Amino acid sequence: MNTINHAVSAVFDVLLWPLDQLGRPAALIVASAIFGVFALFLFKHVSFQKAIRAAKDRIQAGLIEIRIYQDDLRVASKAIAKVLLRNFAYLGLNLLPFVPLSIPFAFVLAQFVVRYGFAPVEVHAGPTPIVAGQGTMIEVELASGHEEAVNGLAIEYPAGIEPISPLVRVNGRAFQEVVARSAGRHELVVTLADGARATKLLFAGAGARSMQGERGTGVFHALLWPAEDALAADAPIARIAFAYPDARLGWFPGGTEGVLLVFFVASMLGGALAIKPLKVQI
Repeated sequence: MNTINHAVSAVFDVLLWPLDQLGRPAALIVASAIFGVFALFLFKHVSFQKAIRAAKDRIQAGLIEIRIYQDDLRVASKAIAKVLLRNFAYLGLNLLPFVPLSIPFAFVLAQFVVRYGFAPVEVHAGPTPIVAGQGTMIEVELASGHEEAVNGLAIEYPAGIEPISPLVRVNGRAFQEVVARSAGRHELVVTLADGARATKLLFAGAGARSMQGERGTGVFHALLWPAEDALAADAPIARIAFAYPDARLGWFPGGTEGVLLVFFVASMLGGALAIKPLKVQI
């Protein structure tokens, strides 16, 4: 899955670079609208267009029949039953193509979230004292069966990242609050007493093309968070996480929820505008 993410990310780097010059909000809106048109194009070729057209015609005919025979309860009742059944068939014909389309949707959404959803953590330069809660909380979770190894867990911070609280270890998890003293790309290293180690990137002050606040194990995690490789499935360290601030998306909310909202609204509008030019039956 990591290899697939590398390839997909490289493609999106090329495709989205021109749009990124417009700024995050505009880039996300335009990219989402373009994908909506592309998704509609795919829908046209994976759906049963003739069957959808026929189902719509039969539903329309049933509605006309109901109107004509509205005073005949027996005929009108049969027509209503036929319209309801044809509506179920029509919905099935439209929903079935979304099964294969859900795969590209998942990859695109994941790419948009890590590219447009987050901002780098704030830099606290100089000797200014930091109050607890103003920094970034690092959380490390050990895999099931390795909880006791938390006693030998340590976190190594590069220059520019400063811990402002003790490392707390409890129930297979470890927590420590840190602040960034300099901007840039920082690599945190988590080690265990037996030599196991895992890393997590933290961007401060200036972001990368894509960022994610969590690194974990499994295919599902790799699908959701493509900016960094997933940890090995059998690794004793199961998860390293912290919260990036939400990115500003103009009038829209930031973060994962904001990206999803903008994506669905813009892609639906883009698709709606392309229905007639592409001659798609929906």
